[in-house]
Amino acid sequence: MASAITLIRSADLSDAAEYAYAAVAPAGARLIFPAGSCPLNQDGSTAAVGDYAGQAAQCVDNLRTALAAAGASLTDVVSTRVLVASSRQEDLVTAWEVVRDAFGDHDVPSTLLGVTVLGYDDQLVEVEAVAAVLDS
Repeated sequence: MASAITLIRSADLSDAAEYAYAAVAPAGARLIFPAGSCPLNQDGSTAAVGDYAGQAAQCVDNLRTALAAAGASLTDVVSTRVLVASSRQEDLVTAWEVVRDAFGDHDVPSTLLGVTVLGYDDQLVEVEAVAAVLDS
C-alpha cells in the first residue's frame, strides 16, 4: 500500500538538512502515536549498552514492531524526534545516521536532541514518531 504521507520541501530553505521540512497527512487519515521507542530487548534488558548506533538500531527495530501492530510501517511516519543522552554532537550524529538510514527515501521531518538522561538503565537513545495511515 502506498504511503498517505506527502513530504514537503521548500526551495526557500537550506537543502543541507537530511530530511523534509514538513509532512502532510490527508484528512481522514488514522493517526498513530507510538510510545517513545527505547533500545530494549524483548526480555526488557537494555540493548547495546554504551553503543549509540546499536541502541538507535534497536529503537528503529522496536518502532517497526510497534507500528506494525498498529497497521503501519516506517513509510507511514509523519515525523520523528530522536533523543540522545549526550552533550557531544558526534554522539547525536551517530544515532541520527542510523535512524536516517533506516527511513531511506522517506526522509520525514525530524528533530535531533541531546538530553541529560533517559528513563532506562544504560539507555542512550530513544526515538519518537507519529504516523498516519488510510484504512481501506
